[in-house]
Amino acid sequence: MEIRPVPYDHPDAVDLDRLVQREYAERYDDEGDITPLDPGMFRPPNGLYLLAYEDGRPLATGGWRAQDANPEGYADGDAEIKRMFVVAEARGRGLARRILAALEADARAAGRTRMVLETGIKQPEALALYASCGYRPVTKFGLYRMYEDSRCMGKSLVSSPEDEAGAPTGKPTGAGSRVHSS
Repeated sequence: MEIRPVPYDHPDAVDLDRLVQREYAERYDDEGDITPLDPGMFRPPNGLYLLAYEDGRPLATGGWRAQDANPEGYADGDAEIKRMFVVAEARGRGLARRILAALEADARAAGRTRMVLETGIKQPEALALYASCGYRPVTKFGLYRMYEDSRCMGKSLVSSPEDEAGAPTGKPTGAGSRVHSS
C-alpha cells in the first residue's frame, strides 16, 4: 500500500471523485456534494490531496484545505477534510484511518489548529470512523450547515500540556473531567 500526494485534478483523483459523488447521490437521493472545490485549494501549504494505491490501482482518497473565519462558520486555523472515500472492495482495511492520520499530520505541520469535516447521517460508517479518531460534534459550518441531515465534527490539532503529559497539569480534577477542545 502506498499513500501519495497528487493534485486534486489528477486523473485518478477525478475517477475516485466520480465514484464518491455517485455514492453521495445514491445515499442522499440528490446530485452529490455541490461544495465548490478548486485544485488550488489542495496545494501545499494550504492543503493536500492524497490517494492510496495498491498494485497501481487507486483505492482511497482524501484531502484537506485551509479555512479561516468566514460567514460560513469556519474558524481561523481550520483545516477542512474533503472527499474522504474508499472504494467498496477495499473498505475495512484501515485505509481511511491511514489517510486521515496523514492529513492531520500535514495540516498540523502547516500550522492549522483544528481539523473539521462535514458528513451526513446517511454515512454511519464515516460518523463512526471520525468519532473513533477523536472527532466530536462542533457548530455547523459550510455549505450544508442549514441541512438537518448534516453533521459537522472537529478535532484539535494543537497539543495541550495535558495531552503531552497524559494527565492534567495545574489544578486537580476528578475522573472524567478532562475536556478536549475541538
